[in-house]
Amino acid sequence: MKFEIDREELLKPLQAVIGVVERRQTLPVLANVLVVAEGDLLTITATDLEVELAARVEAKITTPGRITLPARKLMDIVRNLPAAVRIQVTVDQDKAQIVAARSRFTLATLPANDFPLVDGIGEGEAFTLNQAQLRTLIEKTHFSMAVQDVRYYLNGLLLEVDAGTVRAVATDGHRLALAETSATSVSGMRQVIVPRKGIQELLRLLADSDQDVQIELGSNHIRVSLEHTRFTSKLIDGRFPDYQRVIPAAADKVMEVDRETLRQALVRASILSNEKYRGVRFNVSQHELRIQSHNPEQEEAEEELPVRFDAQPIEIGFNASYVLDAINAVDEEAVEMVFVDANSSCLIRGKDNADSKYVVMPMRL
Repeated sequence: MKFEIDREELLKPLQAVIGVVERRQTLPVLANVLVVAEGDLLTITATDLEVELAARVEAKITTPGRITLPARKLMDIVRNLPAAVRIQVTVDQDKAQIVAARSRFTLATLPANDFPLVDGIGEGEAFTLNQAQLRTLIEKTHFSMAVQDVRYYLNGLLLEVDAGTVRAVATDGHRLALAETSATSVSGMRQVIVPRKGIQELLRLLADSDQDVQIELGSNHIRVSLEHTRFTSKLIDGRFPDYQRVIPAAADKVMEVDRETLRQALVRASILSNEKYRGVRFNVSQHELRIQSHNPEQEEAEEELPVRFDAQPIEIGFNASYVLDAINAVDEEAVEMVFVDANSSCLIRGKDNADSKYVVMPMRL
């Protein structure tokens, strides 16, 4: 195998796939990237057996072929070469020689046949979104995923397609985030749970762009195809909780507040909250919200801010970090917090926005 390519052109696909290469591997070949040279295209693939990323780039290919090269060594070499240099890669038996200007490197290789690839993902639901839509769905929900929860199905993001709507839902059992967008290409009904690492890699790949992405939901995998990159991830085999039951239906006590004013007050009040539980107390009356916090050192903080609230006063405790995460995901200038009572979950949303909802359970303080 032999090909030539500009340094910048080789760096792009390497940067796109390197995130899934773990530093500690169970199989030596997983520390490598698969390099396939065919026609005038170079395809570079990395996998950790859960997530697979493949990126394509044009190159001058003299001799086609397939080989695996050490991922991080190759990345470090290319990244540290001078800008605008031309790179020539020649593979002979179990060694690859990289020549660029006056630099020469010889890397050990492993056979391409040893590299585990996901060939097809089977029959499933396929639809199209633009990159900005998919990125927004993930950005507005991913922070509510659980981290290493024994309920493994919570350690991921639910993607649900349902007749013209694509919905993303995440919960860790203490809070829930939901966002949805319309998609005319969606016809059937399907739910899949994408693991945490897959979501993080996908978020890294997606740009705030109008370019379309093709999304395929197979029986055990999800595949997202961008212009030059293809993302494939295993799905979590489990049953996601009935999230609709978590959203408080009887919530009728609506507090309207300026988002930035509330955010700043929460940040300040949480400084003196208990470091482990991050608890703050909300005292809501007709025209005022009073946020109070204290800690085991007997230190206290109190913030007062103007609100609109036309119900009976309510006193309720929350984890400040959960409320902050929710309001940080809201784009609108005004936030609505909708209460049932002091012992029930609170619904948070941007004013006049029905596409994103956040539910936070109360805390006893």
